[in-house]
Amino acid sequence: MSRPLWLVSLIKKSFGQRFAIARLSKKYTFMRRFIDWMLFEGDEIYYLPKDRVVVNHQLVVNQAIPLPQDVVAPSDVVRHFIDESSHRLIMNKCICRESTPCKNFPADLGCIFMGEASLKIHPELGRQVSKEEARDHLARASELGLVQMLGRNKIDTQWLGATPGDHLLTVCNCCACCCLYRVLPDLHQSISRKITRMPGVSLRVDPEKCIGCGKCVRGCFVQAITLENGKAQISEACVGCASCAELCPVKAISLNIEDSAFMETTIRRLTAKIDVK
Repeated sequence: MSRPLWLVSLIKKSFGQRFAIARLSKKYTFMRRFIDWMLFEGDEIYYLPKDRVVVNHQLVVNQAIPLPQDVVAPSDVVRHFIDESSHRLIMNKCICRESTPCKNFPADLGCIFMGEASLKIHPELGRQVSKEEARDHLARASELGLVQMLGRNKIDTQWLGATPGDHLLTVCNCCACCCLYRVLPDLHQSISRKITRMPGVSLRVDPEKCIGCGKCVRGCFVQAITLENGKAQISEACVGCASCAELCPVKAISLNIEDSAFMETTIRRLTAKIDVK
């Protein structure tokens, strides 16, 4: 059953409290368990590297791994699920950008939800679309430089009343200024590790090229980059969006491909969690 609109309005008004709520998961064990059970149980969520970073930057590929020439668009993972899905809904607004409110990107670039559970989302919050419309929406978001995040996201099942959770795939078009998961550094690690980078992908800093300007540090919305001895260091908290590689003025940061099947692996793992047909 879809949630009433007054509840959605209440969630928007409380959006600014998300960091304080997240910090409770570190402070109190019972709050960690409750937040995990209520909002993250069963989740598996991946950020995708920006397509234009993959296209415009040199990839660092393990020499023992042959990388297919046509692997240039991580968003093809989303297109795969669009093609497989029986139902697709585009939200009228991005709740994160609308609640902040965002000054850098349009709020009408909302999430795409796929699967039978999307039919339970309140009709005033979004519209069912064709596969072509979903692809066009994804392309517009990518062209603007938004980052795709997709997976099984219990938060969406809860606030939208879209059940069951294993029949709802979330695809968010995220901006660094407003994304809900800016709270990752404030969440207990047992929860935050459910939101991660694609398997087989990481970011690498070339210390010989790095000039220590700090643009990547300021641009990382999950605080995964620090400057140490005047050089950028990327921690395990990195979600692999590759925004830092795009921001780096000297191209000292590159996308490291450790597994040529990283896209297929992501699709396989999500298919095991979610049925969109």
